[in-house]
Amino acid sequence: MRKKALKIILGSEGSIGIGAMIVFISMVLVAGIAASVLIQTSTSLETKALATGRETTAEVSTGLSVTKIVGNNSSGSIQYLAIIVRPRAGSADIDLGETVIEISNSSTKNFLVLDTAKYTSQADIDGNIFTPAAYCSPGSTNFSIIVIEDADGSCSSGTSAMINAGDYVILGVNTNSCFGGLNPREDVWGKVIPEEGSPGVINFRCPASFFDEVVDLQWGDKRWEIFLKS
Repeated sequence: MRKKALKIILGSEGSIGIGAMIVFISMVLVAGIAASVLIQTSTSLETKALATGRETTAEVSTGLSVTKIVGNNSSGSIQYLAIIVRPRAGSADIDLGETVIEISNSSTKNFLVLDTAKYTSQADIDGNIFTPAAYCSPGSTNFSIIVIEDADGSCSSGTSAMINAGDYVILGVNTNSCFGGLNPREDVWGKVIPEEGSPGVINFRCPASFFDEVVDLQWGDKRWEIFLKS
């Protein structure tokens, strides 16, 4: 009788021990799965946070600045616009081939992209930026490039039009294509939009009358005045 009772007790203890072990192993497995999910989630969030941080930094620091805009007066109408741009301080390299000019007056809006065939190097300016060969033909929905300063040669052609710190480039616009020319007192606004970063702002009103051949439209840095007077 005593032996039988002892067997029952030992059998019960063995069952309880096995059950406890099963419960323990289950808890370990559940904890491991939960930890794995948390690690994967935290890694994914960290990756997204880093990518967002890089993109935000690039968006804030990268961009174009419109330094000055001058126009070429031809028979009482602005025929060509010379939009001088440079990268903003701390900006990454900017590809002008992926840049778009949005420009509008009171009745028409245009989106202009680069004509890679219209490229004028600094050596070819020869003191006058308003030579017709440096601008797109009437009817074209493009802009041209005229290099003013490019110490490292990053903007070497229309197909390799990268600008970086210290570079100054003219974006040439034929207003006959956009507006049929610009007349006195006409309002013009728009943006020079790079692929990434902040756009440069275009915002000016044409003078009440045009007397000089070169007309200051949007004032900026006087540094390049020598290049703009023929």
